[in-house]
Amino acid sequence: MPETDLTEAILGAAVEGIAGAQRPGQHEMASAVAETLAGGDHLLVQAGTGTGKSLGYLAPALARLVQSPSERIVIATATLALQAQLAHKDIPAALEACKRVTGKRVSHAVLKGRTNYACLYRVRDSLGSEQESLLGGSELAEALTAVATDANSKVGAEVVALREWVEQQAESKGAADRDDAPTHTGPAWAQVSIPVRECLGAQRCPYGSECFVERSRDQARTSQLVVTNHALLAIDAMHGGTVLPEHDAVIVDEAHELVSRVTGAASHELSPQLIERVGRRCLPWLDDDVALEFLDAGEALRTALDDAPLARIEDAEGPLAETLQLVRNVARRVVSGMSGGDDSDNERKQAAAAAKEVFDIAEQMAALAPHDVIWVSERERFGRQLNQAPLSVAGLMREGIFAKHPAVLTSATLSIGGNFDAVAASVGLNEPYSRDRGEDGDDDDGEPERPRWRGLDVGSPFDYRRQGILYVAKTLPPPTREGIAPATLAEVAELVWAAGGRTLGLFASQRAAEAAATYCRRELPDQEILCQGDAQLGELTRTFVANPQTSLFGTLSLWQGVDVPGDTCELVIIDKIPFPRPDEPLMQARQRAVADRGGNGFMAVAATHAALLLAQGSGRLIRRLSDKGVVAVLDPRLITARYGSYLRASMPDFWMTTDRETAIGALRRLQDTRTAS
Repeated sequence: MPETDLTEAILGAAVEGIAGAQRPGQHEMASAVAETLAGGDHLLVQAGTGTGKSLGYLAPALARLVQSPSERIVIATATLALQAQLAHKDIPAALEACKRVTGKRVSHAVLKGRTNYACLYRVRDSLGSEQESLLGGSELAEALTAVATDANSKVGAEVVALREWVEQQAESKGAADRDDAPTHTGPAWAQVSIPVRECLGAQRCPYGSECFVERSRDQARTSQLVVTNHALLAIDAMHGGTVLPEHDAVIVDEAHELVSRVTGAASHELSPQLIERVGRRCLPWLDDDVALEFLDAGEALRTALDDAPLARIEDAEGPLAETLQLVRNVARRVVSGMSGGDDSDNERKQAAAAAKEVFDIAEQMAALAPHDVIWVSERERFGRQLNQAPLSVAGLMREGIFAKHPAVLTSATLSIGGNFDAVAASVGLNEPYSRDRGEDGDDDDGEPERPRWRGLDVGSPFDYRRQGILYVAKTLPPPTREGIAPATLAEVAELVWAAGGRTLGLFASQRAAEAAATYCRRELPDQEILCQGDAQLGELTRTFVANPQTSLFGTLSLWQGVDVPGDTCELVIIDKIPFPRPDEPLMQARQRAVADRGGNGFMAVAATHAALLLAQGSGRLIRRLSDKGVVAVLDPRLITARYGSYLRASMPDFWMTTDRETAIGALRRLQDTRTAS
């Protein structure tokens, strides 16, 4: 059977298997993905909410793997939530459909980063006296939690439960995946997992034969379809393809997040606390003088950070640059002092690895390379630290991903300002390859070869102009740095009143979200207003979903992470265009780099960033065919500024108005319709 026909057959069987509906855009997407997987151009495909994009790429992927069983395809997602959805829902449905159509079952595996799995060495090597208790781990954890009076006691209780769970996973040959672990906090998980640098390796570790990470990698190496995440895809690119198993094609879902996730994977932090912590770990094996120098270097960094501006560091002769050189030089002596010794001393090996990481970070930061951005930031609880991030990740992605394999990038929001150019540029598809692509490395014209790609927007099954209204508050004052204006607060309250709750408020800052929540609670005492920070975000979201009359106000994590179909969400409020902070060093540096090349830094970086978030935020409103409602943008610049049309072109094609009474009337009619029914 031709691969295109097989793709259609698998897709049809999968949709039927989940009692879904046929979507023309899904079939168009599947056909385009099949073409790319067969060796065609790289594909950027925008598949709007409701298209069913997961099956839109899974069907052609399975068709390819059935007909070419020696090949392997990697799917990379941004979030653990989608990774779990693929592993537990979409892939099983697609595999079952594939088996019904072909009689064959494609093997698959989920692969995550090392710290997502528990470490048996860390668990068994650091067992405390609490494990000798007559109580089981979960019972002891419950008992300790009940009497715990501080955070450390609660973390200790979580660690006890995690250790028992890890042993159960080892006995049952489970995955020991963090997502499946008992409830815990980050500090507790850190006690049962291990950083990449400190891993002893399967050959040296006394528990290497049982290692959960090695088991997951073994399964991935023998599977045709491997699901991973953007960060691991980036790390694989940075390390020359040694992290993921060899593969023939890549599908990147949630591709609007790719640049951010790859940037995060390629970034580092350095703080006085890190140097102190690593220094104390190394003390038993260091000469006193070297150990003292290392701790003193941490204090010197603290002083230099306190005296430095909260900005990018560019002066190679400045005090902070000199302090970085000091930290680098002392860390080099620490690494030298930690080398050698008893080869079986695993604690020393791990401490040495931690010291080597401090040296590597300090060395990279001290270089102040033009392709890096180094800046000082302020943390809420732990004071100042240094940050490093790449100025651009386009070259890394172009050479590490697109030069090697056919690639599909897909998302509900990839077309920014009405085209794919901005996204293509951000991932490196608009510049020529630097690696040798053939006998002479050039194309037929003697020029370096450029990546070949195409963009495809398969639309959405939703009728946005019938289902939703975009209201832009043209008469409100433009936002300022002084906080949310009184007139804007009054507008928020009136809109929430008209909607009868059922509101998702997306704010540019936590301060604005809290101010709006306080105002609405005072003006609308009968309304339940939830605000990010009142409780864990998951708990707030569950309450919001369960009680349609409530409203939920919050910041960035709500812009992209909430999926609430139905009448729970009939109003989305966006208080201001979500431009990056003008004093954010990385964004500033990227804008300047574009301007230095003769481009428009504001449009290429800040406006593109805002357009993507507006597309994501406004996309929270319509999640199924029966949804209706209003997106209210309380920032008049969306209409009045020259860049307004560019931003609006990235949002769903709602019917638009600047008349407040029209928006209020539409929300009141929705309320009346519910009351009448």
